[in-house]
Amino acid sequence: MDILNPATGDLLTTVPAATPADVDTAVARATRAQRAWAAAAPATRARHLHRFAALVDDHVEELARLEVDEAGHTLGNARWEAGNVRDLLTYSAGGAERLNGRQIPAPGGLDITIHEPLGVIGVIAPWNFPMPIAAWATAPALAAGNAVILKPAETTPLTALRLAELALESGLPEHLFQVLPGEGPVVGNALVEHPGVAKIVFTGSTRVGKQIMAACADRVKRVTLELGGKSPNIVFADADLAAAVAATPMSFLDNSGQDCCARTRILVQRSVHDRFLELLAPLVEAVVVGDPYDEKTQMGPLISQAQLDRVRTYVDEDAPGIRGTAPEGPGFWFPPTVLTGLDPDHPAAVEEIFGPVAVVLPFEDEADAVRLANATEYGLSGSIWTRDVGRALRVSQAVRAGNLSVNSHSSVRYWTPFGGYRQSGLGRELGPDALTAFTETKNVFISTEA
Repeated sequence: MDILNPATGDLLTTVPAATPADVDTAVARATRAQRAWAAAAPATRARHLHRFAALVDDHVEELARLEVDEAGHTLGNARWEAGNVRDLLTYSAGGAERLNGRQIPAPGGLDITIHEPLGVIGVIAPWNFPMPIAAWATAPALAAGNAVILKPAETTPLTALRLAELALESGLPEHLFQVLPGEGPVVGNALVEHPGVAKIVFTGSTRVGKQIMAACADRVKRVTLELGGKSPNIVFADADLAAAVAATPMSFLDNSGQDCCARTRILVQRSVHDRFLELLAPLVEAVVVGDPYDEKTQMGPLISQAQLDRVRTYVDEDAPGIRGTAPEGPGFWFPPTVLTGLDPDHPAAVEEIFGPVAVVLPFEDEADAVRLANATEYGLSGSIWTRDVGRALRVSQAVRAGNLSVNSHSSVRYWTPFGGYRQSGLGRELGPDALTAFTETKNVFISTEA
């Protein structure tokens, strides 16, 4: 597979693509490694993961630069992503010794539950955040006693391959964490269909997620899906308007808008709508788009020509709105764009674009805001800007999304649960319960009667 630099379009390197036979071999090796790993003391697994985390920390800059080259992320963002892998490994290591069952009152004896690892976990990671999202599943799955086979996205396998090398270098048992680059219909399907893979964790499009879910259902295979989003940014008239406006550009431009949680539907109460746009325009126009290695850059390129072509289909050249600037020439560049005056059912207002494009829609009152916020098939994330605590709670309960922030655009923290409603996915990742998602719960009753 040819790996391109999104900022230049140049060839970075070529990576061999795995085959179904490679999947068979990897599963057999992972199965053997997992049995020994599951039998190890929790403290032993924790020490291994702490050593892995420490080695990732030593290589944050190297990993970040690989991410810049293969994904076009800004250097600051890429450093955060590498650090997030380290933090996830550390957090999960702490959970290995705290994977507690329960004692349940039962007449005539003692009833306890035990969490046992599933076995081999298949992780199919996306290209938009290659390192962190791969670690979301890998770290807790390993901590819970499983083996992991990671299939990175076709365009971004380099950081995953380097992490696998670091895992071995840190002393993690061989074959416990394997990376198989390859095409989704080949390697991904082979993992989904393999009887030796106990669970699939997939992050990607809703369309592909449905296919994976159907295939897993046929095999009664566990699955966690983190899929698309079209998240609202709801700004009420009583909000701190200056703060809401200041936070808006990077709420949908971070990672060039290639983020399922991007606040691409900006809903503004009509009484402050015009003032909001007036304040927003100079901020969007001033966003620095360019060389991801330049510390001043705020937004880099899109991942590929295919993604650039997709984004362009949603934006007419003469559509009213606010536009920033982007480099011309080689690379996959698209300027920051805010569309105005669209109907609420326009494709740009309801479909996931996965690019630096947002739509501003006015609303009348609280009920109208909730109606517009829920007028999409997705339900991943969203923001609510208001000074009224009661309103914040009412709207949070009414909006059908898994992750909401009040007076903030924060969606993901490794110590809190993350996942979507409706077409945005199935299951939860991260947080204090992350390890249990990779276990079976066994119930044991011990009679105490003579």
